[in-house]
Amino acid sequence: MAERKRSTVRDLRRANRSALLWALFFGQPVSRQDLSEVTGLSTASVSNVVRELIGDGIVTEVGSVDSDGGRPRMLLHMNPEYGRVIGVDVGETRIRVEMFDLTMTVRASADYPLDPREHGAEAVADRIRAGLARVLADSGCAPGMVLGAGIGVPGVVEHEGPQTLVYAQTYGWDAVPFERLLRPVGDFPLYIENGARTMGQAELWFGAARGARQAVVGLLGSGLGASIVTGTPGLGGTATAVEWGHTTAVLGGRTCRCGAHGCLEAYVGAEAILERYGRPLPGQDEESALAALLRRRDERAREILEETGRYLGVGVANLVNLFGPERVILGGGAGLLIGERILPVIRETAREHALAHRFAQTSIELGGLGPDAVALGAATLPMERFLDDALLMRSQNRKAG
Repeated sequence: MAERKRSTVRDLRRANRSALLWALFFGQPVSRQDLSEVTGLSTASVSNVVRELIGDGIVTEVGSVDSDGGRPRMLLHMNPEYGRVIGVDVGETRIRVEMFDLTMTVRASADYPLDPREHGAEAVADRIRAGLARVLADSGCAPGMVLGAGIGVPGVVEHEGPQTLVYAQTYGWDAVPFERLLRPVGDFPLYIENGARTMGQAELWFGAARGARQAVVGLLGSGLGASIVTGTPGLGGTATAVEWGHTTAVLGGRTCRCGAHGCLEAYVGAEAILERYGRPLPGQDEESALAALLRRRDERAREILEETGRYLGVGVANLVNLFGPERVILGGGAGLLIGERILPVIRETAREHALAHRFAQTSIELGGLGPDAVALGAATLPMERFLDDALLMRSQNRKAG
């Protein structure tokens, strides 16, 4: 009975720490009184936990504000020097690695071009390892300060016991044990997830999906993916990847990179848009070629962009009918590049093909975090783990180091 009681007290302490860290992370700078109101914890409990967090170096006091007739209220902030998290975006044409402090301020970054013909798992793992080493060196950060690295990859990710397997058909990956390929990259934990899911989590935490009951976040790059976003960060909020790009848009249509025919991705992915245009365009990569296409004034360029908007509009209508989201958010490098031009066509086509009642309850908009949203979202994976259990996670990292 005594052991069970100790366990219950320990669990309660962890739960209180987690609740306060989540509230502080999204509210900073914030006072103890504000934390008590947000979390529902008593003033005494908040004071005790905050004292521990300051003692551990996780939280700092950053000034004060006047209160109504009382003593000034001290403001609290996450200590940016306590640790680092890393986010990695494995894209079609580049690998982006970014290091953040506990306020999610970028401290170092590395960018490696990726030849579309070099999507072998070993080659990608080599570039990720190089990127991780680069941001550690450029930031001067000791590996022991890193709380973890999140990695957004294409395809389906399955966690089977100690293994993480990646199935990326367009890359030729079939049950690739990707985490094993990345070792050793340091003693910090790795969190591998689908890139559309990590972008969805970034929009949920910091961007256009924040505050929505449910949203669908579409990642438009060389290909097309999406994630279903629900809830609130720290209170059961989740982002779940779906293979939107491999839903069928045209029966017996264009051959998709996955080998099937008529996939939506075969019409709206950056690679497909450029193939459908079929004329030479300047640029070293897909994004610069798409930018050149946007500048063209010929009739074929106009037709291709309008067709792309209509295909995307039909795809969005399917999402609206299936999930009834409050918001549909389009992002990714290609999505943000062409989105503003074709958004009116997307909205009008979605209106024509969606159920009227559901469409009336949905907004269709562009993502708010820019082309690096996948890396930012990947970095939220170790941050999420830290906010849930900072005490346990830090002790494990210290043992590993």
